[in-house]
Amino acid sequence: MDREIFRLDDISWRGLCIEILKNLWMILLAGISLWLGIAGVHTLIYQPEYTSSSTLVVTVKGQGNAYSSLSVASQMADVFGQVFQSQALEERIVEEVGEEIQGRITCTPIEETNLLVLRAASPDPRQAYLYMNSALKNYEEVAGDVFANASLQIVQEPDVPSGPSNTTWIMARRNLLVLGGMAAMGAGICLLYLLRFTVKTAGSASRLLDGTVRGVIPFETKGIFRRKKTKKALLLNSPLVSMDFAEASRRVESRIEYHMKNKNQKILLVTSISENEGKSTVAANIALALAEKHKKVLLVDGDLRKPAQHMIFEEDGKDRKSLDQIFTEQASWQEGIRRNVNGDIWELFQYRAVKNPDAVISPAPLTEAAEEWAKEMDYVIIDCSPVAVSSDAEIWMRIAECVVLVVREDWADVRAVNDAVDMIWQSDCDFAGFVLNAFHQEWFSGRDQYGYRYDGYGTKGEKIRWKTRE
Repeated sequence: MDREIFRLDDISWRGLCIEILKNLWMILLAGISLWLGIAGVHTLIYQPEYTSSSTLVVTVKGQGNAYSSLSVASQMADVFGQVFQSQALEERIVEEVGEEIQGRITCTPIEETNLLVLRAASPDPRQAYLYMNSALKNYEEVAGDVFANASLQIVQEPDVPSGPSNTTWIMARRNLLVLGGMAAMGAGICLLYLLRFTVKTAGSASRLLDGTVRGVIPFETKGIFRRKKTKKALLLNSPLVSMDFAEASRRVESRIEYHMKNKNQKILLVTSISENEGKSTVAANIALALAEKHKKVLLVDGDLRKPAQHMIFEEDGKDRKSLDQIFTEQASWQEGIRRNVNGDIWELFQYRAVKNPDAVISPAPLTEAAEEWAKEMDYVIIDCSPVAVSSDAEIWMRIAECVVLVVREDWADVRAVNDAVDMIWQSDCDFAGFVLNAFHQEWFSGRDQYGYRYDGYGTKGEKIRWKTRE
């Protein structure tokens, strides 16, 4: 399907904030890099300048009128500046000091006063002081009769500057540049999140995905504040999981069972597009929920590459036959099957990874075994490898009657998910729909939790139109 421009209901504001927090190190790294980079550029282009300053007062000879002095100071500021920057004064300074002087001198009036600030700037702090001191001694001889009616008196004596008085423009704006770089990095992270074509909210799933959404399982942490962290799997019959998680898993099972009953199906294949979407846990909980209804259920771990069911149920597999031994005729499936008393389900697990599953799984014995499973059991739940990881799912689809795809929040690309749906239909296997797994409750959402009501109605009682494909 062609991607549409994302809409507001496709954006998870919670997910966007979490994405920024997860990549906060990148934002900080960008800020630190800019800070150090600016410091490096500053070091390369910076030419330090030292300034010696002195404050002078302008007085009018023969007058004590402050207003006259103020007027003269403002009028003569430029003239004083020209005198102090004149070639003649510079020659007198060189003659007195006995060395070449590098620098410049400026004269600035202080507004609303008859004060002048004289500043001598030079790359050498010593020369800046010598320049200023000599200028104050010799300016009258150079000026001649220019200031016949005015005189300068020193209010503040010049001193040797202790540090540079200038900086580069890049250093002066370093804080703004660093903040701008960090903001740009944050904006880039947000843009990449928005452009990532995944299912970010449960509300957008029915629009983006080509199939029926069978339910939404909320995100459940394995360790929360009210209990110690644990590595135990999130099984609905575990006392450690929340009520919301357990009930959501049971509702998902009810929808899938209803679909299978209507079509007289027994064998369900549970898969996903990529790894770590939670398909194995979803398959285990569907089997447990069916067993709670006193159904005879067989849970098959068909993921020979990375088997997980024995870890979910905490079984080491000692003295047990694995699924690969059954396929290679080293044992019969009756020898490999075991009953889990706690969950009241039957198990046929793979206890170790197989390097070359394609050489193990053979369609003929698989079909024969599936026929026998369907006769003995009410339901057969098969957990197989992700579609994008291997072609094992296509082999299992030959015996499965319907398929469920597990889609995790902001995980697999929507285009890959919908391509997998097309592949399922082309295999002549019934597609039961999607299970949205590990979805967080949205912030600032006026809709029902997780975006859907599991009874099929919206928050105002309107009927949700589930997409179907016949």
